Amino acid sequence: MSTYLNDSDAELREILSTVKTIALLGASPNEDRPSYHVMEFLLQKGYRVLPVNPGQAGKEILGASVYASLSDIPEPVDMVEVFRASNAVAGIVDEILSLKAQPKVLWTQLGVIDVDAGKRAHDAGLKVVMNRCPAIEYPRLIG
Repeated sequence: MSTYLNDSDAELREILSTVKTIALLGASPNEDRPSYHVMEFLLQKGYRVLPVNPGQAGKEILGASVYASLSDIPEPVDMVEVFRASNAVAGIVDEILSLKAQPKVLWTQLGVIDVDAGKRAHDAGLKVVMNRCPAIEYPRLIG
């Protein structure tokens, strides 16, 4: 990809060590979905995870209230983790950039890549990680 990505081991380690609150877009209550297991993993590692899924809004996933959109979350988040199709990333970046309190990190899951949207997020001051899984990187880099 391109050099705007913050995906060196040192950068990933720093992100995973400093982020506390994560909005997980595309969170699913279905135990067979990867987003469910990643959310479960992140919760076990002590992160505060706020699930975002308009079809599940008002319900709970793994004990956490589900929000319809990023703008519905009543507190700032450090990182937005994206389990959505690549073609949704541009709109997600638009929503992130419209927030009063912007997250520090945009992280897209394995297979989720939008170079132009990632560059826009980076140019706006966010750290950008694409096509990576925090549940893979955390054990590899932190233990």
